[in-house]
Amino acid sequence: MTLDIGDVVARAGVPPSTLRFYEEKGLIAATGRRGLRRQYDDSVLQTLSLIALGRSAGFSLDDIAGMLLPQGKANIDRERLQAKAEDIDKTIRQLSALRDGLRHAAECPATEHLACPQFQRLMRLASMKGAKGAKGAKGARRASASSLEKRSPRPGKPATLR
Repeated sequence: MTLDIGDVVARAGVPPSTLRFYEEKGLIAATGRRGLRRQYDDSVLQTLSLIALGRSAGFSLDDIAGMLLPQGKANIDRERLQAKAEDIDKTIRQLSALRDGLRHAAECPATEHLACPQFQRLMRLASMKGAKGAKGAKGARRASASSLEKRSPRPGKPATLR
C-alpha cells in the first residue's frame, strides 16, 4: 500500500523535515510523487520504528543505516546489541551512584556539605569525569565507572558513595 507523506507524518509521529532528512541519509526512500507530495510504501512505518528504537538505544544514524534492508527489514548484529546493552548497564550504574550520592547530600546531617566525606567523594568523581571529559568523554566514563565499581559492595550492583 502507498502512503502520502501526510499519512506517514500522522502515523509515525515524525515531522516532514525528518522524513526528508532520512531520505538524504539513505535511511528511507520515497516510491514516487503525487503532484508535489512524496509517496512511500507502507513498510516505511516499520523502518521509522526501527530508526526510533535505534536512536533511543544510542545508535548513530550511520550505525542504523548499516542495519537496514529494503522493505522495512533489518540485519541487526546481535553482538552490537549486546555491546550497546553493556554500555547502557554501565551508564545506569554511574547514574545510580550519582543519584545515591545526591540523595545522601540532600539528607546529610553534616552542618556543611563540604565537611561530609561522601560529598567530597562525589565531588572528586565529578571533577575526575569533567577533567577527563576534556580529553574524551568515553575515557572519563570508563574511569568513573571503574572507580564506582570498585566501591560497589557487589559486582553488578550500584555503588554507594561512603
